[in-house]
Amino acid sequence: MTRLQQLPVSLQRSLDQRSALKVIAGLMNFDAASVERVARAAGRGGADLIDVACDPALVRLAIEASGGVPVCVSSVEPEQFPAAVEAGALMVEIGNYDAFYPEGRIFDEAEVLELTRRTRQLLPNVVLSVTVPHVLPMDEQEQLAIDLVAAGADLIQTEGGTSAKPFSAGHLGLIEKAAPTLAAAHSISRAVDVPVLCASGLSAVTLPMAIAAGAAGVGVGSAVNRLQDELAMLAVVRGLRDALGSAVATRV
Repeated sequence: MTRLQQLPVSLQRSLDQRSALKVIAGLMNFDAASVERVARAAGRGGADLIDVACDPALVRLAIEASGGVPVCVSSVEPEQFPAAVEAGALMVEIGNYDAFYPEGRIFDEAEVLELTRRTRQLLPNVVLSVTVPHVLPMDEQEQLAIDLVAAGADLIQTEGGTSAKPFSAGHLGLIEKAAPTLAAAHSISRAVDVPVLCASGLSAVTLPMAIAAGAAGVGVGSAVNRLQDELAMLAVVRGLRDALGSAVATRV
């Protein structure tokens, strides 16, 4: 049995069908009320996975508020993962790095690989997703993804939306914002034989493009977690779910 086969059957199916939807509460979001709203909207809106900050209390809160949607925790400190797994997290993720770029912190290949190896040593049997830094040239992103899989990564995630600078309004601007992570998903999905999650800067407009680019699923954060109204969050999650459903139907 592979580590991915330990995941709930519904999540495995979504990855196999390339329709997985991960809603991201935020790596630095330790606000319990905010995480609860995001988790509740994710559960009611049909998300397959919720990504929260690496805190055991938030893991338990997200599981309860979402009605049992699988939880992934994100961190760049592997030693934080075991306690979150004990609290119920089914997946751990090295990333997202977007929160660190404004501080001037850049993650290079060597550091990401070292974080991956440390995590795998700490948690040899837990599903591990690793984000590839978008600041690397595309050929280096591809090679790093290959090296990460060799080091024990079960999924690879792309990024790039926070650094994209769209010049246009409307749908064209949304496509411009998603371009870096879409390009990475296209290249990396052809370089590795594990599922690739396309994340950062995506919207309902660009989710189908991520799937067409080769992603097995998508991760969406700010489009949901920046909202204050839970009904608005729920509407966005349902819209994302519908967009993914349309992408799958079109592909079939």
